[in-house]
Amino acid sequence: MHIQEYLPKDMFNNHTVFVTGGGSGINFGIAKNFAALGANIGICGRSAEKLEKASAELRELGASVFAQSADVRDYSMLEKVMNACEETLGPISTLVCAAAGNFISPAEQLSPNGFKAVMDIDLLGSFHACKAAFPQLKKTQGSIVFISAGMSLIPYFAQVHVGAAKSGVDNMMRNLALEWGRFGIRSNSIVPGPIEGTEGMKRLAPAGLDHKLKKSIPLGRYGTTDEIGQAAVFLASPLASYITGTTLVVDGGQNLPGSGQFAEVLREAMALMQQQKTS
Repeated sequence: MHIQEYLPKDMFNNHTVFVTGGGSGINFGIAKNFAALGANIGICGRSAEKLEKASAELRELGASVFAQSADVRDYSMLEKVMNACEETLGPISTLVCAAAGNFISPAEQLSPNGFKAVMDIDLLGSFHACKAAFPQLKKTQGSIVFISAGMSLIPYFAQVHVGAAKSGVDNMMRNLALEWGRFGIRSNSIVPGPIEGTEGMKRLAPAGLDHKLKKSIPLGRYGTTDEIGQAAVFLASPLASYITGTTLVVDGGQNLPGSGQFAEVLREAMALMQQQKTS
C-alpha cells in the first residue's frame, strides 16, 4: 500500500467510512486505503470470521473499527447495524456499497432464484444501504461510492444476471446524484476490471486460464485491490468535490476491445468445471 506516500495521512481523520461486504477482497482493499488515511471504518458482511480478521488488520493501520454481521438483503438488520456504527464511530461520511454476488451461468441455464439472488444482493442491497445511511449522509453532506462491474457497460457471456444488477446499480447511482445533490450528497460508481487474488477472479478465470484473459487487457495485467481502494479514496475526497453522477472505470482498458476474449475464458472455465463434476 503506497497511498500514504501521495496523500496526507490524516486526510480522513474524524470521518467514518462504512463498507458493505468489507471483510474481504476488493471491499477490504477499499477499507484499508481509507484506514491508512485516518478514517474510522465500519464494515459488515455475512462471515463473522472474515470480519474479525479484517478488523484486526484495519486496527493495525490505526483505525477505529466497527464490524458486525449483516446481510444487505435484510433492510431492518442493516439499518440497526448502521445506527450502531454511528453510535460507536460517529455519522457516516462515506458509504461504499460493495456487497455483491456472482457466478457463471448461461442465461438458458440460469434459474429464477439464481437471477433473483444476484439482483437482491447487488441492486436491492445497495438501495438498502443508501436508504439506511441517508440520515447520516445528510448530516455529513457525505458521498456514496458504488462498486459496479464491466457487465453494466457491455454484454458478457454467462453474466446476464450481473449485467442486469450492475446496470441497475449505475442507474440508481445517477438518480441519487440527481435527487440527493440538494442535500450535499455526492454519488458515483467505480467499475473495476479483473482484480488479482479475489474470489471473483478465482471463479471467473481459474488457474491456467488467467493468462489468456491478461492478453486481452491493454495494460497487460490484472489490477490490485489497492488500485480500486485508491479510486474510492479519490471519489470520496475533497479532490472530487464537484464530481457526482459519474462512473469511473478502473480496468486497465479491459472493456475497450469488448468481452469476446472474456467469453472464451468463461467457456473454457465452464468446460473444466463440467469435467471435474464428471470425473
